[in-house]
Amino acid sequence: MGNIILWDAELNKEYTVENILLENTVSRRLEALGINEGTPITVLTRKRSGALIAKIRGTRLALGKYITSNIEVKEVKKC
Repeated sequence: MGNIILWDAELNKEYTVENILLENTVSRRLEALGINEGTPITVLTRKRSGALIAKIRGTRLALGKYITSNIEVKEVKKC
């Protein structure tokens, strides 16, 4: 399976951040929050308002649709 955008990720599955396709100011803010390439991420819920709530490094974080539509992730295969 190839890369998908975070917004399209399935609920309660573990993914790894592959690429962040956002302007520098936003990507630096995400890095400060612990979101960078290789970070494990699990989508917990997706709200109608466009917010996505994810578990990142043990913390729940809400991200907007614009941001999650510009983060590429890859599913972690469990053996």
